Amino acid sequence: MKQYFISIIAIVIVATAMAQQRKTENLIIVTLDGMRWQEVFKGADPVLMNDSTFNHDKEGIKQRFWAEDEAARRQKLFPFFWSTIVQQGQLYGNRAFDNKIDNANPHWFSYPGYNEIFTGYPDTAVNSNDKIWNKHENVLEYINKQAKYKGKVAAFSTWDVFPYILHEPRSGVYVNADVDTLAFKAPGLQLLNDMQFLTTKPIGVRPDIITYMAAREYLKVYKPKVLYIAFDETDDFAHAGMYDQYLGSAYAEDAMIRDIWNTVQSMPEYKGKTTLLVTVDHGRGDKVKSNWKHHGAKIEDAHEIWLAVMGPDTKPVGEVKTSVQLYQKQIAATIARLLGMNFTANHPVADPITTAY
Repeated sequence: MKQYFISIIAIVIVATAMAQQRKTENLIIVTLDGMRWQEVFKGADPVLMNDSTFNHDKEGIKQRFWAEDEAARRQKLFPFFWSTIVQQGQLYGNRAFDNKIDNANPHWFSYPGYNEIFTGYPDTAVNSNDKIWNKHENVLEYINKQAKYKGKVAAFSTWDVFPYILHEPRSGVYVNADVDTLAFKAPGLQLLNDMQFLTTKPIGVRPDIITYMAAREYLKVYKPKVLYIAFDETDDFAHAGMYDQYLGSAYAEDAMIRDIWNTVQSMPEYKGKTTLLVTVDHGRGDKVKSNWKHHGAKIEDAHEIWLAVMGPDTKPVGEVKTSVQLYQKQIAATIARLLGMNFTANHPVADPITTAY
């Protein structure tokens, strides 16, 4: 019995020491809806770039994003990923090295994917993109319940289903989606309020740049400890078959991720204390090239996803080239663990990705 109690004390001491050593106090989470791993790790697809069906300006896209070398192509499309994150963080999901991340849910579209990311539970009954209140507790909700983080968790999304995915009324997480009014006094947020109602909406909801700027200005003024930014244009332009616009939005989103990272590194509340996690809700087709527009259970490779993470507690190993099988359902617990927490909920939660922190 005495030895048992000594073991318990030792475990507590080790856990306490690990918590004390952890430097991450804040977390920025970003998702790029429907962004394929193929472009993230290989750059612009030469077949799709040269297909006039999917491009209105083939020569312009080639000048911006084409290079014969694959590494150079991905650098052109995602310069922040392949300069800063690859040097300071970790990138998972390059299947050329048998480094795999997959949806565990069987549906391979948005609501089930975001449910899996944030609840850690790929419930097969979550099978619609409809505005249905998510009955499962999510990790942002869990974090928001902790005393240090109460009222300090916010989400900004282009897609207007996120208040339902994150169950804003129950979770207490502030969710600003599509053209939700930015009911804050900061001048920059008031200007963005006007812009989001007056701008054109080529994808049916406000442009990602409005979502991003609202999130950035909110961060500057209200200083949340956890900020989630959900982009949407890549998925919408892909469904429309507009590969040139899909690439353009991916490039712009990379620039916005760079900007939010530079912003937090310029603020004493965040500098050296913030981790960035970037991922995707689902993949798209590739084996049949025309299926790049589509996803869902009928598209055989639409379950293939990716993940990037960078921060003071993440070992800077760059592109992870070890053979491994990871799942989207592990991200929720990973998010919590990056902040030194163990995510528990009213449903099963998958284990975290331990190499990410």
